[in-house]
Amino acid sequence: MGSSGRRISSNFLWRFLERFGAQGVSFIVSIRLAQLLGPEPYGQVAIVTIFTTIVSVFVSCGLNDALVQKKDADDLDFSTVFYFNIVMCVVLYALLFTAAPLIARIYDQPDLVWPIRGLGLILIFGGIKNIQTAYVARNLIFKRFFFATLGGTIVAAVVGLWMAHNGYGVWALIVQNLVNITIDTIILWITVKWRPKRMFSFERLKGLFSYAWKLLASTLVDTVYSKLYQMVIALKYTDTDLAFYNKGDTFPNLLVTNINDATNSVLLPVMAAEQDDRAKVKETTRKAIQVSSFIIMPMMAGLAACATPLIRLLLHEQWMPAVPFLQIFCFVYAFYCVHTANLNAIKALGRSDLFLKLEILKKIVGITTLLVTVNISVLAMALGSIFNSVMSQLINSWPNRKLLNYRYAEQLKDMAPHILLALVMAAAVYAVQFLGLPDLATVLIQIPLGILLYFAGAALLKVRALGMMKSLLAGYFKKK
Repeated sequence: MGSSGRRISSNFLWRFLERFGAQGVSFIVSIRLAQLLGPEPYGQVAIVTIFTTIVSVFVSCGLNDALVQKKDADDLDFSTVFYFNIVMCVVLYALLFTAAPLIARIYDQPDLVWPIRGLGLILIFGGIKNIQTAYVARNLIFKRFFFATLGGTIVAAVVGLWMAHNGYGVWALIVQNLVNITIDTIILWITVKWRPKRMFSFERLKGLFSYAWKLLASTLVDTVYSKLYQMVIALKYTDTDLAFYNKGDTFPNLLVTNINDATNSVLLPVMAAEQDDRAKVKETTRKAIQVSSFIIMPMMAGLAACATPLIRLLLHEQWMPAVPFLQIFCFVYAFYCVHTANLNAIKALGRSDLFLKLEILKKIVGITTLLVTVNISVLAMALGSIFNSVMSQLINSWPNRKLLNYRYAEQLKDMAPHILLALVMAAAVYAVQFLGLPDLATVLIQIPLGILLYFAGAALLKVRALGMMKSLLAGYFKKK
């Protein structure tokens, strides 16, 4: 493995450790918070998060990706985007602060006014953190993320649990989020040596924005759409229904997005650097799909198989209605790596025009599905996500049949061994429930059984991704 390969291996593993170290702590804490607070506060926070997430899209305006993608980005580019982001954050927070009473009236929940204003403060810290994040990604120094994210997560966990134990309700969740991003930003600012210079260029901003606005538009479309289901559930159904829907989404989302973040935050700058060599970009994209699906497929299949005893064990009976949602979203997220790998390739090649067109097309499909299912039930809306996922895979992969000569059929072929092994493993894991054991014993048997069966099968079939994972680890430790 060359120096470039070892560098990728090292950064991937640091990013992987950062995401799973921090999110592992968050996961454990969220279980305790869910037990203490119950579904209703989670439903309220879900409503608040809808609007803070949408507004957050405007914080970076796609400029972060533009900085990573630009071949010769320098201090003038970074400083320009930094100052622009700060101004945008202040303006956006002022708008959200003013709109909070209107949002609360729409949902007929006057108590949401100050939670919206409180959680909205993440915009300010997000604006500062975004440029540091772009600098880390561009220079492949992901070790910095590990300490920043883990530090913020641990401090936030302590604060959130203390507030939940002392009866602060929904504010325990809000303050936890605020403390997390605050500490994260401070540590990243200390460990990353880049500082903004006293320089600003409207010409540079214009040049970056010519690429970024299409990403902004596509990200905004995607974010509004992703929150649209939650908005509709909150309006048409109850906070508790929304909490079950969200909790079912949270577990698979937590696992999959962290793996994809770790993989793609490292591979995007690598692909951007190789953008003039389409064969290399194709090979990098193919490896991303193979490695990600090798990890994600068994996780999602196993999680769906042990959902019932796991939810009852961790969150207790009050959260059992979340089980079918969790199983549905496991299927949806199982193929998430296909979406992100294809989109990252398109993004790295500088084709942000295609990025926007794909997002619009996918959202037309998704909104149509929503209109068909909204009056049936919340569960029907979740089931519609499976159809949306399949269609999105086809849409996202379509441009790369020409850009990279990498068709969807070839992508499925690359994932086929992982899908087969995951299904066989899930069937065996699910069967353990019929032994009639207590939930703890059932889960303690299911997890090691699933891991053993999957990796034994991968070794027996000589799955390529297993060898790639071994090489990845070997490259990292050889460097050490």
